[in-house]
Amino acid sequence: MSERSDVVELDTCLARVVDSDRVAAVQAAMPAAEQVEQVADVFALLGDANRVRLLVALLEGGEMCVCDLAAAAGMSESAASHAIRWLRAHRIVSSPRRQGRMMYYRLDDAHVRVLLDIALSHAQHTHALHPERDGS
Repeated sequence: MSERSDVVELDTCLARVVDSDRVAAVQAAMPAAEQVEQVADVFALLGDANRVRLLVALLEGGEMCVCDLAAAAGMSESAASHAIRWLRAHRIVSSPRRQGRMMYYRLDDAHVRVLLDIALSHAQHTHALHPERDGS
């Protein structure tokens, strides 16, 4: 608000709720708080470029061991192993088999594949503005 109390900012709502029916319908469709937090966790995991590289490697290569994942993603084995532990703990990847001391990993399920496919497609068809990166 400005110094005058009768002047309203342009982005300020004059009413608490404009369309109460729509708000009620959206609230009824809102997932449970726990589900929303789980979705936020998944997106937070995808917020790291190295983890995304590992997931793309699994998307393209299928089942892979940590050393191959690290090489494909251009990471150290230690960093790849650490990232895979996080992804496994959040059920983004699974370890379906072991061969000797070597553990193999894959994307956990079709939902993860779809999420990655959509995110990659979105990235290919849009140009995000990143003033923090571009110096703009």
